[in-house]
Amino acid sequence: MGRHGWNSGARWWRLTALLGVGAAALALVLTLINTLPGDGGSTAGTSRDGDKVHGTPAVPPKDLGPDVGWGFTHTQFSADEGSGKATGRVEGLLSKTAMPQIQHIMGWGAGNPEPVKGRYDFEDMDRRIDFVRASGGVPVVTLCCAPDWMKGGKSGADNTNWSQDALETAPDPEHFEDYAGLAATVAKRYPDVRHFIVWNEFKGFWNNAEARWDYEGYTKLYNLVYKALKKVDEDIMVGGPYLVMDSFDPRQEYGVSRSLRGPWGAMDQRPLDAFDYWNKNKVGADFVVVDGSSYTEDDEMLPDEFQATDKLTAVSRWVRERIGDLPLWWAEYYVEPGDANDEREGWSETRRSAVHAAGLIAMARGGATSGFYWNPENEKGPDCAGCLWSPTDTSDGGRALPMLGLLSRFSKEFPPGTTYESVSVADDDKPNVRVLADDKAVLVVNTLDRSISAEVDGRRFEMGAYEVKWLRR
Repeated sequence: MGRHGWNSGARWWRLTALLGVGAAALALVLTLINTLPGDGGSTAGTSRDGDKVHGTPAVPPKDLGPDVGWGFTHTQFSADEGSGKATGRVEGLLSKTAMPQIQHIMGWGAGNPEPVKGRYDFEDMDRRIDFVRASGGVPVVTLCCAPDWMKGGKSGADNTNWSQDALETAPDPEHFEDYAGLAATVAKRYPDVRHFIVWNEFKGFWNNAEARWDYEGYTKLYNLVYKALKKVDEDIMVGGPYLVMDSFDPRQEYGVSRSLRGPWGAMDQRPLDAFDYWNKNKVGADFVVVDGSSYTEDDEMLPDEFQATDKLTAVSRWVRERIGDLPLWWAEYYVEPGDANDEREGWSETRRSAVHAAGLIAMARGGATSGFYWNPENEKGPDCAGCLWSPTDTSDGGRALPMLGLLSRFSKEFPPGTTYESVSVADDDKPNVRVLADDKAVLVVNTLDRSISAEVDGRRFEMGAYEVKWLRR
């Protein structure tokens, strides 16, 4: 058991698809808990009946509403393990800005939660959720992936197949109810988790016969999980569909949208069709979730890496037209193409921070209310391209890296409910900077790999190459 999963939340599956409670109630629950030892290799932190409330805070969870703001997702390796000094250092860094943090229930650092039907192992999940709490974050759970016995595999922790093909297989339709039951068990165990995303990127939901997404199957699973979670607590917030919004070169003609397109590319029509079906046939949603990259399926950043982020604005607006006032989340967003191993190590941290800042601005301009950085972390070593903090394997680890500064500042300055305001930019500077402002702060990004003199919000100042600058108003 241990940290299984994949650092990339999007790339591999996109390519594969294209190819083929109140205080009184809480006290009562705690009184009724009957903690039993787990089977097999499980620890004392497991329960057979699934009703154990783990590490529940003394105060009932605060009702945060359906929106949480800007944060990140834990991946295979994270700061829940390692040197005590290093993990404590990360906790301290994160506690300065209470960002939302996503954790999946299986994979990406979490073991098989139900290796045998009705017998649970939440050791990894407990540790991850405890870390979120200790660091002052808002815990968000993505309900993915599924135990082997729900998808044609064998029961038992020792039989868990951690290959990528197996992990990213959807539960069989005859086990949709079982998966909804697992989701309810997770919700009961972590009553302070108020936000649940159903599944991840339509993994395993592909209609080979028609070469399109199996949106009927996903929507059936979503509706069952939604009802199961609401039965646990009607105030739980549930969202989907977590579709990957792929795009192609704008010159492509077959299978692309005729209306949702721009210099950045043309949208694949299939995720748009899948979204519309889910949106029409869902039993309910408290927030809406999408996923995607600014670049095309051929890793083209059109016309360049900064202008390509306009796709995030366009897609956000397209979705918002269909969902009204519901919060719009980007569960994952990518602005830097990966290599053959889906690693992103080719850019300097200054360039990376600048393009990511432009991506955050683009999502906010389109009406997105939350976005989650897919945080990579090396298990060991001093370096970690694009990570929020250095690896926590040694006592000197867990130190803030540039992307953490950007993300935490953006989260602090532009929290849920922010009203964005227009800001003046000198005509000569408009092609070179990206800006976002509210009544208190202005974010300015230099999109050029050279120094510039910019005039923004009535002030002129110098900016270094790819500099990200904050102004007070």
